[in-house]
This record gives sequence, structure tokens and C-alpha cells, in this order.
Amino acid sequence: MILAGIDLGGTKIAVAVVEQQSSRVLAHSYAPTDSPQGPDAVLQRIATLVHTTCAQAGFTAADLAAVGLGVPGVYDLATGHTHFLPNLAGAWRDVPAGPTLHHALGRPVWLINDARAFVLAETLLGAGRNAHTVVGLTLGTGIGGGIAVDGQLWEGLDGTAGEVGHLTMNLDGPLCNCGNRGCLETYASGLAIARLAAHRLATAPESLLLHLAGGAAEEVTPAMVGQAAAANDAVAQSILAQVTRYLGAGVANLVTTLSPDCVILGGSVANLGEQLLTPVRAVVRDRCRAIPVDRVRIVQAELGLDAGALGAALWAGAKTEKIP
Repeated sequence: MILAGIDLGGTKIAVAVVEQQSSRVLAHSYAPTDSPQGPDAVLQRIATLVHTTCAQAGFTAADLAAVGLGVPGVYDLATGHTHFLPNLAGAWRDVPAGPTLHHALGRPVWLINDARAFVLAETLLGAGRNAHTVVGLTLGTGIGGGIAVDGQLWEGLDGTAGEVGHLTMNLDGPLCNCGNRGCLETYASGLAIARLAAHRLATAPESLLLHLAGGAAEEVTPAMVGQAAAANDAVAQSILAQVTRYLGAGVANLVTTLSPDCVILGGSVANLGEQLLTPVRAVVRDRCRAIPVDRVRIVQAELGLDAGALGAALWAGAKTEKIP
């Protein structure tokens, strides 16, 4: 069975054409999301990218058994409509994303949260292989997540289980895009790092971090923070310390609640590798007192840019197989 998976992110769209039995990615493509252009333009861009990726793999859309669409937020699985995509510009409430792509591609379309798609792929094929309980976090523009038990996603109500980015870390903290205050996402996401850097660099014009960003503090990326911190830049090190402190506390809450044997960190912030993982593990060890934390692996994701699209494709295949 040939499947297509789509990972709709805040900055990019990834599409993968996948052979289900082997879980092999036959072709993949990427394009900017450009969400300010609105949902119609984004969905048309996705359809075009699916056609292009199918052609690269030697197929057409008509050869696909199903299509999986990973969306960064809340959706209605029954109707295929999006409800709440907080990190995408444009009016995405009650957008018929599934039906629109079904009409454009002529194939069944199944929606899944993009972070849950990432967790599914990493659980089955990546860093969570052979783990009993997996908690995954995607640390990018925002923070998403998911939970898998014995290789199956724990969906919760309407597929919403795993919104770890919206754990409340501070009752009076910064306003989050979801409408709450003090969410983990406001302290440890890529956007949070950029905001923190802009604040710190306003009084540190000599910082290497500002030089790496070309003098534009708002252009600071997690990779720049890692590079400057490795060069002993005080501003970058202070940013990294604050981010890992909050992220570690968030992971500790999840570990205490779910007692997983594996926690997987993915996304652009997690690409900092041990600069992020080592202090996060230390915070978890310090704060988790009620479970055998030494048996919890906290690791970086393994599947790279294709994880979300691959997971969406596998989700669509599993859903299609359940249809009588």
C-alpha cells in the first residue's frame, strides 16, 4: 500500500510518499507554509506538493491508498475540519482541510495532530523502538507532544492527549497563543527563545549572539544560541539555562505523571543535542522523587525532518485498514 503523509508546520510543509509494509520513504518534498496567505492558499500548496512528491516516486495521486495530514493543533477527526491551530496565521477555525484535500487529490484523507504523528513515527521506527511507554515533545515554533503505549497512540478525548506545550508552568506567566498564561510553550519553544534573546540583547550589544544574528535580535535561532553558548557567550548561556530549567521541569511533570520508560525530544530546539539534553536530564533527576527516574531514557529524536510526515502516512494507513 502506497501512502502520502503531510506535516503542516508553522514555517514549512513536508510531504512524504511511503510504502506501508516496509515504512520506507520513497520520496519527500518541502515547501514554505506561508500561512499569512490563508488556509485556501496553504491547502492548494499542499495538494500541489503531494502531486509533485508522488511524481518523484514514480506514482500519481490516484495510486495512493490514503493520505495523512498532520496539523499543528486541534481538529475534528470525523469531519476533517480544523478547529484551533494557534501557531498558524490565518482563520483556521472550522476549515474543511480534509474534504478540501480529498477533493483535490481524490483519495481518503485522515487528520492527526502533527506532534502525535511525530511521536507515532519515533515510537515505531525511531528512538522509541521497543519502549513500553513513550512521551514525545516537538520543540519548534511552539511545543507539541504525544503519548504512545505499546506502540499505539494514546488519543484521549478527540485525539487531544499530549498537548504538553500547554502545561501551566507559571500561573501568572506570559500569555500563550492558546489563551492561557504561563504555558511551557512560552518558556521553551523557538519563539520563546527568540523573545528571550531580544530582551536580553537589548542591554548586551557586545554579545556574540547578536553578531551571529546579523545585529537583529529578533532573528536569533536555537542553533545560534547553541553556537554562542559553546563559545562562552554569557547571554546565550543564560538563555540556555532558563530554557532548559523550564523544559526540564515540564518533562519532570510528565515523567512523574506517566512514568514512561522513554522521553523523546525532537524539533529545532532539540537539535541543540547534549547542550539541551544534559541539563534537562539533571532537572528531571532533581525533581522526580517518586519514581525510578534512572530507568527513564531522555533522548533526541532519530528520524529527522521526515518524522511527522512519515507518522501521518502510517496513521492514514492504519485508519484505512480499519474500514470494512
